[in-house]
Amino acid sequence: MTTSAPSRPRPRGMSRILGLPPLRGHGLFITGHLIDSLGNGMLLPLSLLYFTDVRGLPLASVGIAVTVGQAIALPVTFLAGRVMDRAGPKAVVVGANLLSCAGFLVFLPARELWHVAAAYVLVQAGINGYFTAQRTLVTHVTAAAERRAWFAFTGSLRNVGLAAGAGLAAGALALSGEGALQWMIAVDAATYLLAAACFASLRTTKPAPQPPTGGGQLTRTDNTRRYLLLVSLNIPYVLAQALLSVLIALYATRTLGLPAWSASVVFVINTVIVSTLSTPITAHLAPKVPRRAVGGGYLLMTLAMLAFAAPAAPGLAFTAWSALVAGIVLFSVAEILLGPAMNELSVSLTPDAASGFTQGLYQFSWASGMIAAPALFTFLLDTGPLAPWAVEAAFCLLACLASPALKAPNRHRRRNRR
Repeated sequence: MTTSAPSRPRPRGMSRILGLPPLRGHGLFITGHLIDSLGNGMLLPLSLLYFTDVRGLPLASVGIAVTVGQAIALPVTFLAGRVMDRAGPKAVVVGANLLSCAGFLVFLPARELWHVAAAYVLVQAGINGYFTAQRTLVTHVTAAAERRAWFAFTGSLRNVGLAAGAGLAAGALALSGEGALQWMIAVDAATYLLAAACFASLRTTKPAPQPPTGGGQLTRTDNTRRYLLLVSLNIPYVLAQALLSVLIALYATRTLGLPAWSASVVFVINTVIVSTLSTPITAHLAPKVPRRAVGGGYLLMTLAMLAFAAPAAPGLAFTAWSALVAGIVLFSVAEILLGPAMNELSVSLTPDAASGFTQGLYQFSWASGMIAAPALFTFLLDTGPLAPWAVEAAFCLLACLASPALKAPNRHRRRNRR
């Protein structure tokens, strides 16, 4: 159902201090995000363990099957965009959760490698479809002035949900061992059904179309170039996110000689900072102009990469713990600056930014970057312990230098001055 959204009061008191957007009337929207993230955190990190230890499939072959399934699902970003233009973002988000539910249910009877690939086609198709439409869905249920606050808040919700899901999974494994994985799959599938029900019940309002700026084909060409720049500048952020999950554990244990639990400490610090500080930093400290927040975020991300690299330099091995902590703190603050600002730009940079094709293109940078990152960073780590950090630092610095070009159209600047 589509209806006009009522005006909402500005947050006061503690909500304003915490930088929260107006939450009243958004219970289903918040619950849907939280449940979706809970499902991701509960099982996705354990899927390889399920197929290898429970189903007895060889690890290397499972890895190939997972990669093949994810690669086959890449075009879903554009297909979801086309569906979104016709049926709206809510329909795509609901369908995406149903696809993820179906994918995890395929885990249960899976016995062959092609079953694994098929399951991951469905799961990754759901993930790609969800994130293609989720940012546009935010524009359909919130006011324009609140969007960056909502992007920060939904980012916090995602981290809380992922952490809670991982905690539930860890507790279940500790109590019941790997035998718990099968019933966890059924529970996980049910969470996606529940998330789909929450999103299906939302009342949405399509924002008024942005008026043309004049200039005809030249303006459309400029808008296309501006959006392609945004997509390009998103890639270093995608690689940084992947680097944290792909490389930290290997780097900390094999290069720095730290215990295996050191990587978990790094992830916990990141989750705590992003979950608790995203909304206040976005509301009170981050630059109000999105491109400046992007530039500041990439500068901090560059420094984070250098901090991570420091213990691998000659004579600096004794700084391992302090460097990892400093690196993850810088990384987390950079993530807080970059995530909401990039999401805001992804739906507002050009007049058609929130359309299906552009959102599909933006999400394609996420999906392809996540697939390419494991091969890229493991290759660079084999080249030398400093290589992955140096390459990613260079990418981030280039993005920082290019960020001033992410200017909104002139009509936005004129409107903001009135």
